[in-house]
Amino acid sequence: MPPDHGGPPGLGSLFDAPGTPSGADHERLRATFAALCAVRSPSGEERAVTDAVLGRLRALGLRPVEDDTAGDLRGTAGNVLCRVPAAGGTPDDPDRGGAAPWVLLCAHLDTVPVGPVVRPVLEDGVWRDGEGGVLGADNKATVAALLTLAEVLVARPVDVAVEVLLTVQEEPQLRGITAFDRSVLRSPYGFVVDHPSPLGGLVLGAPGHVRFEAHLTGRAAHAGIAPEQGRSAVLAAARAVLALPAGRQADGSTVNVGFVEGGVTASAPPVVTNVVPAHARIVGELRAPDDAALQRTVDAVEAALHDAVHDPAGPVDLDLTLETRFRPYAHAPSAPAVRVAEAALRAVGLEPRPFADAGGSDANVLNARGLPTVNLAGGNRGAHEAGESIDDPDLGRTLDLLAAVVRGAAA
Repeated sequence: MPPDHGGPPGLGSLFDAPGTPSGADHERLRATFAALCAVRSPSGEERAVTDAVLGRLRALGLRPVEDDTAGDLRGTAGNVLCRVPAAGGTPDDPDRGGAAPWVLLCAHLDTVPVGPVVRPVLEDGVWRDGEGGVLGADNKATVAALLTLAEVLVARPVDVAVEVLLTVQEEPQLRGITAFDRSVLRSPYGFVVDHPSPLGGLVLGAPGHVRFEAHLTGRAAHAGIAPEQGRSAVLAAARAVLALPAGRQADGSTVNVGFVEGGVTASAPPVVTNVVPAHARIVGELRAPDDAALQRTVDAVEAALHDAVHDPAGPVDLDLTLETRFRPYAHAPSAPAVRVAEAALRAVGLEPRPFADAGGSDANVLNARGLPTVNLAGGNRGAHEAGESIDDPDLGRTLDLLAAVVRGAAA
């Protein structure tokens, strides 16, 4: 069963085990979570919340470092890395000259777009935005838990050094972690808590993701006088969209066209209809559970687009861009990070629920770069939606879970 934190806050902290959150820690967690959610930080605008996080970590005597990716990402802040020393370590020598093991804990600072004001409220044991909008529990519940855990580990350290990595611009296809210099990390494996599902979930695999953007160029002509002389890019785009694989495929891959535009550019309405349109654009994505399926799906998308634009009835030119946002990954059930995660879940009274995910997280990029990283469920509901929420007990259990992960990494 999880530890009982129902006692009076502030009492008994001297008797708490190393790395184990107390009732007082859970009270600070609530205050930290509410404060973080109240600071707007949509992707690319994380400066205020980053400054708040840096201030909290520096107040503990730690030395967080913000990288220089803000300029490259055209954002206001970079990724933050902070090392919390093991027992007997110092900020200059967190692992006591290599004597203590390392573990990475990661979360992201940005949110999807939120309202002009976010007012976190706790009612009937549930956290929501009092304005009815997006709360930002994705991923600030984990950020709050990590800041509180840093306080716990500074006060009652364990025999493991912890790297806390807080990324920016995760929501727009993992831009922050993609720009991060993975070579500075010392941990052999890591953990992300960023899956919007009930606590206990453990992601054993996730798909690769490729974004595609097709620019179609035809030939303009008068639509009434000489339509035969034109080649319609809009018509070719329509053929292409209909020809593309759509939805879930037999091998588990998915394909989605998210945006289509075309026609004659005009500075203001009305829409121009008397010109055969020479330009169109299609933007979409594909995902696949493994590298072989990913390549097959990429090939199918390319073939469908090329066939559509080279139709003898009206061929147009195609400029196709394919961008691999992240690769698929899969963990063996016996992998050290998986074993630590399962033990930590059981330590806080949760039965591990392994599954393969259909989405992406910072774990995708870390895994692709050779750092085995497990993504764990965070218990929040309605991620990215107005009315997003998280139960207060699940917020507390997230802190307990991360603390158990750290203690388990020391074993």
